[in-house]
Amino acid sequence: MIFLVELMPQKIAALFMLVAFAGGLAPALAADPPADATKDPRAALLKRLPAGSKLEDLRPSPIPGIYEFAQGADVSYLTADGKYFIDGNLYDMDSRANLTEEVRTRARIALINEVPESQMLIFSPPNPKYTITVFTDVDCGYCRKLHSEMAELNKLGVRVRYMFYPRTGPGTESWRKAEVVWCSANRNEALTRAKAGGQLDMTKTCGATPVAREYALGQTIGVRGTPAIVTENGDYIAGYMPPHELVQQINDLRLAKR
Repeated sequence: MIFLVELMPQKIAALFMLVAFAGGLAPALAADPPADATKDPRAALLKRLPAGSKLEDLRPSPIPGIYEFAQGADVSYLTADGKYFIDGNLYDMDSRANLTEEVRTRARIALINEVPESQMLIFSPPNPKYTITVFTDVDCGYCRKLHSEMAELNKLGVRVRYMFYPRTGPGTESWRKAEVVWCSANRNEALTRAKAGGQLDMTKTCGATPVAREYALGQTIGVRGTPAIVTENGDYIAGYMPPHELVQQINDLRLAKR
């Protein structure tokens, strides 16, 4: 037995877009599908969806007559006739499993695994028991607190892989600090110094950095604040937790998947 619950406002812009379309306005919508795809029943639905949407973004959901619409870790639902757009989590009432979150976790894992570790800043114990990927902002207070406890995290067996997510966006001081950290000879030391409020050589440059790509990735997987922590299983932990609580949360999430 499957039931839709938690109709939420996060995609209100998308809902307004669909309403505007129905009312004859002209928001940017997906282009017409290729001629060889027009026999696919999903092709007509693309015309109701935002520009950049693709056939592969739509797949049958567990509910007959409803499609799952997924771009990165952003998941919603659309009726087969294109009339209704559903924003919320889909639960299996027998198992109590959040089917929508399962899609999100798979997407997070796939997207993060596309990033080589050479583009991350890694703080690891000799024999890690856990690996977390943390989207971080040099100037975020709770990011700094988490980093100040790195020795304890490593002692507990937590390997931390950092990606940059300057919350203030491109062209800001936090963004520039992230680029300077990346351009430093010892990136880990530079990040530690920056998070402790130390001075950075703001004139330092080194060409291309991964900051823009990682910021875009964070947006794709749904980062809304920092620190944003993603476990090896793709679970999302929003915000700071003390080291022992974080490890307990990771273990609880692992057990929940068994």
